[in-house]
Amino acid sequence: MKIIEQLWGKTDEKNVFLYTLFNANGLVAKITNYGGILTSLLIPDKEGTFEDVVIGFDNLDDYVAGHPNFGVIVGRFANRIAYGRFTIDEQEYQLACNLGEHHLHGGNKGFASVVWDSEMIEGKDSVALRLTYLSKDGEEGYPANLRVSVTYRLNNQNELSISYQAQSDAKTHVNLTQHSYFNLAGKGDIFGHSLKLNADRYTSTYFDLIPTGILENVAGTELDFRVSSNLGARIKSWKRGYDHNFVINKGEKTTQLAAEVYEPVSGRMMEVWTTQPAVQFYTANFEQGIEGKQTMYTGYCGFCLECQHFPDSPNQPNFPSTLLYPDQIYQHQSIYKFSC
Repeated sequence: MKIIEQLWGKTDEKNVFLYTLFNANGLVAKITNYGGILTSLLIPDKEGTFEDVVIGFDNLDDYVAGHPNFGVIVGRFANRIAYGRFTIDEQEYQLACNLGEHHLHGGNKGFASVVWDSEMIEGKDSVALRLTYLSKDGEEGYPANLRVSVTYRLNNQNELSISYQAQSDAKTHVNLTQHSYFNLAGKGDIFGHSLKLNADRYTSTYFDLIPTGILENVAGTELDFRVSSNLGARIKSWKRGYDHNFVINKGEKTTQLAAEVYEPVSGRMMEVWTTQPAVQFYTANFEQGIEGKQTMYTGYCGFCLECQHFPDSPNQPNFPSTLLYPDQIYQHQSIYKFSC
C-alpha cells in the first residue's frame, strides 16, 4: 500500500496537490486538497477490468471554474437551511443564501472550494490522507471558529472511509458530508443500477425541498427502496429523479448499513455504512452538458448517497440536533465498500 503526492496547480496563491492512494488489490483513489475532492476511484469489474466510478474532471481548472459539487467535502452544513437563518440562544444568524432564498451546502464558497492543509499517513493495512481546515467565525454567516479534520482512508478490504471531526469555540451548527457522484458502470447513465436503502421513513418536503418537519413512511410510495429496485424503471415510472433525505433504520451498532447499489453488467457492488442518521439520495437530475473526464455528462449520469443529518435541522426541533457545543467533538464516519 502506498500514497503519493504531486503538485496539481495553484489557486488563491496556494499550492494545490493531488494525492493518489493505492491498496494491495489494485484499487486507486485520487483526492485533492482543493475542496477535499475525490477526483477518481478505480475499481475492478467481475472480469478484473478497472474503471473510474466517480464523476468529475481530470484537471484543477475545471473544478475551480465551478461544478455541481462533484466529489467534494460539504460544510459547514450539508443540504438546505430554510431562508439561510437559524437562532442560537435567542441570537439570529443570517447565512449566505445561494439557492434562491435558501442556504445550500455551506453557502457561496463553503468547504468545497477552499484549500485544505494535508498530511499523508501510511500504515501496514491502510493508507490515508488527513485534511484540516479552520473555518473562521462569521464565514458564510456561521458563528464560532470551527476546526475541521477529514480523513480519507483506503484499506485492503476495498473500503474507502471518510472520518470527520470538528471542534468549535462557541455554539454552532455542523453537518458534514462527502458528495461524490458514483456510476458503477464507469460510463453512461445509471438506469441499469439497482438500489436498496435501509430506510423505512423519509423527511417530507415542500416544493422547494425544505422539510415540513414530518417523517413519512416510504411504504407504498416510489421512495420505497427497502427491496433492491432498478433505478431506470423507477425514474421512468415516476417521470422524475430523486433528491430525498432518507432516515436510516437504527440498529444495535453505531455504524449502520445505509445502502447497497449493484450494477449487473460490471458486477460491481457498493455498500454504504455510516454513523450518520440519514442519507440524501440524488440522481443527478439536472447535470446537463458538462464536459468531464470521461464524457459529456448529462442527466442521470451518476448518483449520490450523502450520509448526513437531516436538512434544515437547525430550524426543526423534532429532528436530531446538529448543534455543536464548545466542549463537544463532532465525530462521524462513512464507509464505501466495493466488491464484485
